[in-house]
Amino acid sequence: MPNFPHAPIVIDGKGHLLGRLATIIAKQALAGQRIVVVRCEEVNISGSYFRNKLKYQRFLRKKHLVNPKKHGPFHHRAPSRILQRTIRGMLPHRTHRGITALERVRLYEGVPAPYDKRKKMVVPAALRVLRLKPGRKYCTVKRLSHEVGWQYKDVVDNLEEKRKVKAKAYHERKARRTAYSTLLSH
Repeated sequence: MPNFPHAPIVIDGKGHLLGRLATIIAKQALAGQRIVVVRCEEVNISGSYFRNKLKYQRFLRKKHLVNPKKHGPFHHRAPSRILQRTIRGMLPHRTHRGITALERVRLYEGVPAPYDKRKKMVVPAALRVLRLKPGRKYCTVKRLSHEVGWQYKDVVDNLEEKRKVKAKAYHERKARRTAYSTLLSH
């Protein structure tokens, strides 16, 4: 097993393609790396919104014959759960190795408190601007989730606005501090 850092890798999900990001996360989780993905609602799906909505509604109609409430399949509406199910489909999730790999992955809508001050990474192999031909249609998981029943879109948007204001104030303070320290050193 390779030597991975103890701290998890924090990935900013904004602007990444769903399937490509999921494959990379699944491979790293199987190798033993702990991964946290923030802003899962901003992950993109290639193809038009209407086509993706029809595909998801077709998925929502699938149910177990005997007792659908108890036996599933369970159709999660939250963006983090959609990404988790995509990752799960790329793991041997019924084996011990797959279960432990899935436990190494944490997914969040927005940027929660411990990760808002951490450095966030991007995955170039999964970025939409690098992988999708210009002019091709795409949609965000946030819009798709909201249309099929996720009710926290406004809550996450409000929290993101507050976080961005705090981050901007912090960045301005830091810039002033570095400018002041460079003046003192000259």
